[in-house]
Amino acid sequence: MIAVFVLRRIGAGVVLLLTLSFLVFCLLSLSPGTPIQALLGTRAASPELIDSLNAQYHLNDPFLVQYGRWLADVATLNLGESISVQSDTPVGQILSERVALTAQLACYAVLLVIVVGLPLGMAAGIRNGRRTDRAISLGATVAISAPAFVLAIMLLYVFGVALKWFPVYGIGTGFAERVSHLTLPAIALATVLSAILIRQTRAAMLNVVTQDYVAFARLRGLSPTRVLLRYALRNAALPVVTSLGLILVAALSSTLFIEQVFSLPGLGTLLLGAVTNTDVPVVQGTVLVLGGAVIAINLAVDLLTLALDPRVRYSARDGA
Repeated sequence: MIAVFVLRRIGAGVVLLLTLSFLVFCLLSLSPGTPIQALLGTRAASPELIDSLNAQYHLNDPFLVQYGRWLADVATLNLGESISVQSDTPVGQILSERVALTAQLACYAVLLVIVVGLPLGMAAGIRNGRRTDRAISLGATVAISAPAFVLAIMLLYVFGVALKWFPVYGIGTGFAERVSHLTLPAIALATVLSAILIRQTRAAMLNVVTQDYVAFARLRGLSPTRVLLRYALRNAALPVVTSLGLILVAALSSTLFIEQVFSLPGLGTLLLGAVTNTDVPVVQGTVLVLGGAVIAINLAVDLLTLALDPRVRYSARDGA
């Protein structure tokens, strides 16, 4: 049954999160530096103060003891408190202040990807080998070759500094200002990601438009728009939906560089600051949130695939 399939995927996701958290914990423990310097601040590094901080934050405990304590707290939905990024502030509170902005930026970028990439990919697939197809394919190749952070700097200079069409930093207040502040970052993300959707949509349309049911629909005298939307696009939707899920995941993971360029206080800048200051609870909490988001997106894509393609749905039932 579908419920069994979903439960299996959730169970696999939990195991994946545990593995991910353990690996990140290992990497942080092996990295040079400790949070002591950030905790000390401008205070004199006396042995008594250092011992007090080590005891307060359990920094001298064995690795497995530290990880076990953190894991036990997570089981009670307690992500701990920040050590150095925002000292003694609950990690859950810090994440709640940052996650909305990153989600808004990623969703804005994906919306632009859909609006631009889907029509261009369809046009390239329908006009295979023609001038339109060659122009769109060339543009997609150029876009996918451009690093997002380089494009972000160019957009920032041209449209923010030179033309002053958009703000160059901050997040604004209210819906209109938030959209204005996130437009350039979203375009920087969407430019690279839309090229992926264009190529995937083009390949799917090339496969579909040569099928017999499309030719039969045309012979029946159906309008080109109806043939395109009801027959071609509907049957090409499966790989396109899958690629959209991957694009959303890529948008979430790429916000680190974009947020740095545009000084956006999202999860990317939070993660970078936490890694720099060896703030283990914040790093672990951010990794859990991003990992959970990736797992949830993949599960949503799988469920949407089951809804779109009966063959996949029946295979899932048989496998369950």
